[in-house]
Amino acid sequence: MSKENALAALNLEAPKKIPRTEYSADSHWELIKAVTGIDVSPESSHEIRTKASAAFMKAWDYGFIWNVWATSHTCLQGHHTKMGHAKYAAGGVDFSDEISCPFETPEDVLEFRPDEFYTVPDKKSVLEQINGQYHYLENTFPDCVNMTGSYISCFSGLIDMFGWEMLLTAAGTDPEEFGQVVESYGRFITKYFEILAESDADVVMIHDDLCWTSGPVIAPQWYRDYVFPVLKKETSILKDCNKKVLFTSDGNFTEFIDDIAKCGVDGFVLEPTTDMKYMAEKYGKTHVIVGNADTRILLGGTKDDIEAEVRRCMDIGRDCPGFFMAVGNHIPSNTPVENALYYNEMYEKYAVRK
Repeated sequence: MSKENALAALNLEAPKKIPRTEYSADSHWELIKAVTGIDVSPESSHEIRTKASAAFMKAWDYGFIWNVWATSHTCLQGHHTKMGHAKYAAGGVDFSDEISCPFETPEDVLEFRPDEFYTVPDKKSVLEQINGQYHYLENTFPDCVNMTGSYISCFSGLIDMFGWEMLLTAAGTDPEEFGQVVESYGRFITKYFEILAESDADVVMIHDDLCWTSGPVIAPQWYRDYVFPVLKKETSILKDCNKKVLFTSDGNFTEFIDDIAKCGVDGFVLEPTTDMKYMAEKYGKTHVIVGNADTRILLGGTKDDIEAEVRRCMDIGRDCPGFFMAVGNHIPSNTPVENALYYNEMYEKYAVRK
């Protein structure tokens, strides 16, 4: 019933069992082995890992799988900053010490016009790739709602193109001129949204890491002048083709909850630093809300702490017809297996609406 419950929640129909999704748990191989009995590790074949992940998601009753197609690798044609990557995934398979930036000075950034530099391949080939990924997910995870989307919708695209140092230096040097760079990027990336809108997926994820844990990294009005018009345009393109549009940002985007809602999205995906209580009180009857248990409690808390955190989220979300439970900032591979199992036990305990 996980897919049916998820579809009901996406349509704000308050299914009897609150659906859920999780992030990164599907590659926590020790947890997956404990749940499914499948002998799997980072060194296992792709086939075995995929089989084990699918079995785990079914056992944990995932309602949807968070997914995007548009990334720096698919859209930015190799012309973007590489910032390296710390060890996060099991076995450290995601570690990278490759660091480079194609922009040498803030002036290089301010003069750059993405819509004049980047090209979009022919629509047919892009649409085939998007649909190919989507149908692969549909075939591999048939018990979940699957989706497509963009990881580089606007601000995250700036991060990938310029890296944090160049982005913040350019924005501080000339905020208005940097705004022109954003508008140029919007003209480029919305061409991909026009193709995403024609895809076979009914749900599209707009990902944009607007904030750090402390909140916005540039003056909020700057976002309102330059970033949100791009996000609103992207949402409009998708809604014109009857897509359900969900929005994800890392960090604390409480400052921007109302701005994002005004962009026309159908729902929010949030980490625990964003105020879900405010979101639920204002948008809980009209929008999907996905979140927002704190992974730090699973990493180091007691069983009482874990139960209290699940109850906190459920108490906020229970009366919201589109609420999904999730650990908002992932269940990484260093999460103690016994804590993750107890978290799932508590989810099952509190998931059924009375």
